[in-house]
Amino acid sequence: MNNQLLRTFLEVSETLHFRIAGENLSLTQSAVSARIKQLEVELSVSLFDRTHKQLKLTAEGHRLIKHANDMLDMWQKTKQDISMAKKDSSQLVIGAMMSIWDIALHAWMQKIHRNIEDVGLYTRIYNPLELRSDVLNRKVDIGFLFEPPIVDLLVSRRVASIPLHLVTTSKLSLTSQRYPNIVSVDYGESINEEYRKFFGGKNLAKHHMSQPNITLDYILEAGGSAYLPKPMTFPLIQQKQLFEVESAPVFYRDIYAIYLAKGQKQELIEQTLDLFPVIKAPLVVN
Repeated sequence: MNNQLLRTFLEVSETLHFRIAGENLSLTQSAVSARIKQLEVELSVSLFDRTHKQLKLTAEGHRLIKHANDMLDMWQKTKQDISMAKKDSSQLVIGAMMSIWDIALHAWMQKIHRNIEDVGLYTRIYNPLELRSDVLNRKVDIGFLFEPPIVDLLVSRRVASIPLHLVTTSKLSLTSQRYPNIVSVDYGESINEEYRKFFGGKNLAKHHMSQPNITLDYILEAGGSAYLPKPMTFPLIQQKQLFEVESAPVFYRDIYAIYLAKGQKQELIEQTLDLFPVIKAPLVVN
């Protein structure tokens, strides 16, 4: 299938307007319409409902969005793999939840750059279920999760244990043990359970956020308290922009790498994982 057709479809699905999609793609409106019609003929379905003033996606159009993105991503990965092969290099596709990128992977990727030559990195953000599926389907070489899946053919390796401590923007919270504007961060169910125990089984959080960096920016701007990774907050505590609640328990969030047990890139993957500074764990095949 022509990738240009898929790219045009995705642009129209976002703008819901042939003219605007054409402007974004540097195409005429008629060219965009012709591409969509060609794609509909190839798939034998209608992707857009044209009977109303406002263009709308059909049920088939909604389903195609994910497949189109996956196909374009796979094509991009294929081109990069071939390019790497010409240069006698290797590519690693890395997938992780957004919060894991924030707290554990940036420094690790820099170590790969400094220590392993001729490796190209291709990164993506995932939810846990899609990540596990794409590792099994060889779309992703290394996935990073909080809760490792118990799946045959996959290796799970604990690569980091991140301390999470309660910080606040208010000095009064240190003595009163009252934490205004508490923000809950999603670190997985095991940490959520410990969080509830600390607060006496009550959910005192005013806000719930999925990413530590967004939480940090929020409490610095609006004031508040949250459990955040110590590496992320240490410089702000030194600058007295944040205060650690030392009476609160420290939680530890383990991070696991998953990859195919007998994949072609297993040696390279293990070489990169050895660069993690916090924990060196033996291979465990589930």
